[in-house]
Amino acid sequence: MTLSRTALLTNGLILALLGGAAEAQPVTPGGKPMMTLQMPATPDPARVTLDPKTTALIVLDYVEDICAAQPTCKAQMLPAMIPFLERVRKAGLVVAYGTRERNMTHWLKEVAPAPGDIKIINFAQDRFYNTDLDKVLKAKGIKTLIMVGWKISGSVTYTSVGAMIRDYTVVIPMDTTSAGSGYETTIGFYNVLNSGNANLANEPLKPRAVTLTRTDLVTFQ
Repeated sequence: MTLSRTALLTNGLILALLGGAAEAQPVTPGGKPMMTLQMPATPDPARVTLDPKTTALIVLDYVEDICAAQPTCKAQMLPAMIPFLERVRKAGLVVAYGTRERNMTHWLKEVAPAPGDIKIINFAQDRFYNTDLDKVLKAKGIKTLIMVGWKISGSVTYTSVGAMIRDYTVVIPMDTTSAGSGYETTIGFYNVLNSGNANLANEPLKPRAVTLTRTDLVTFQ
């Protein structure tokens, strides 16, 4: 693993937040100049062992209208998610789904809700905002959340922050989420590790922080 990663950005605010030095690059098709910066490399995914009795899977926006427009959703995320969801259900985890009301009946059939799963109609990217998700999860004794879905730089980031401020520990399998571009995905992973009880070293299961993992590195016991 390299010590740093070069990202191409068109947003000066993101550049300022990441604190890197930049230099002008050729203009993009949209007419804005691109910039390069050095940022920490995404750490290797960590191996984690989770207790099925206190862990829940949170599924975000694996829905037709989003995944039809985002190639990585069906080409990369879905193939990882299908066998992982089977293992989750076999282990007996609580499973919760969150999306906008108009999408609640349009989940990808391969990973659609089962009878008894929690369904959250959200009003913001953070699925905890103005919903009963926290109340329902705590009533079931849930302490750790596995978060999957579209997208790492949007709903997954905001919901993970919402979870951490409510004292949950968050696990994100990197092969079950993505974003619209490589740099957006990289920045998304950086942001979730740097939020809450920051975990840039990706210490496995650091309390009230995000751990990045991969579906084949998750064990239920």
